Amino acid sequence: MSSSNLSWVLAAEDPEGLAGFYAALLACPQEQGFSGSHWIIDLAGGCRLEIYRPSRQRPFPLRGRVLAPCLRLAPSKVPLEHLQQQLPAWIALGASLIEPARLEAFGAEVWLADPEGNPVLVVQPFPRAIS
Repeated sequence: MSSSNLSWVLAAEDPEGLAGFYAALLACPQEQGFSGSHWIIDLAGGCRLEIYRPSRQRPFPLRGRVLAPCLRLAPSKVPLEHLQQQLPAWIALGASLIEPARLEAFGAEVWLADPEGNPVLVVQPFPRAIS
């Protein structure tokens, strides 16, 4: 019986630099993978984000929102306020704002672009009522 795990892969022009961005954003360690063009960030729950530079023999993958990392922050009674307080730190890491932070029924969300323009969704939910 084989074990399997899920990891996200993200194509990058500068894998080491982008790994540094996500390691800081997610507060997780980074390590070099198979080569200097492959970096791994171990996430909670055994999931990994693997950032790599595609082969120069193939076209660079198209960018889009079809698949994007989603960072879920701890619940908050004032999620929009907390997201807006975090934005300057994320922008200092190299992120840029795609859409302004907004309040939704579940909490707050903001779409950012990482330093290479890939979309990142950051969500901060309201606390759940315990019944």
